[in-house]
Amino acid sequence: MRPMDINPLDSVEPASEAPARPSRLNASVAISVALLSTLMGICKVKDDNIVQAMQQAQADKIDHWAYYQARNLREEVAKATLVQLRLQAVDKPAGQRAAYDEAIVHYQKLAEEQAQKKAQLQKDALADQQTYDALNYRDDQFDLADAAIAISIALLAVASLTQLWWLFFLALVPAGFGTLMGIAGLASWKIHPGLLAQLLS
Repeated sequence: MRPMDINPLDSVEPASEAPARPSRLNASVAISVALLSTLMGICKVKDDNIVQAMQQAQADKIDHWAYYQARNLREEVAKATLVQLRLQAVDKPAGQRAAYDEAIVHYQKLAEEQAQKKAQLQKDALADQQTYDALNYRDDQFDLADAAIAISIALLAVASLTQLWWLFFLALVPAGFGTLMGIAGLASWKIHPGLLAQLLS
């Protein structure tokens, strides 16, 4: 019986396959997502600060209008009292008019003071509204940036899964818009698509 011939090649293990290189599309997606996420984080911090300032401006406006109403009520009471004192002083003899004249001067001064303070409170409340509107303008910019970047990241994820370059380039459209709005919010640029902001509000 002949011994079995041994083939020396049988003992050689096949060479392991070289690891596949990551695709350029995946690398582009990863870089884009990293940059967009960084911008979104910066915008989020700034937007949170703006929202807090908006809340403060809204609270100040409410307080000023409340004080305005209180001053208005005091002014009306002083005016009504002033009218009553003047009518009552007409029928009084000259010896008793001195007390009425003193009270009339007091309430006249009180009514004028309340009118002045009321006017100042109205100016403060209107200034608070202007501050709120200016902050809301920038808040809209950050909201649009956040929405556009979120859409872009979702499209980039699909592009990475499908390996479609045209989808990657499509994702760059909302990415560019979101970047523009984010920078506009950070730099206080007057870029504000009002129709789109109203649609999303």
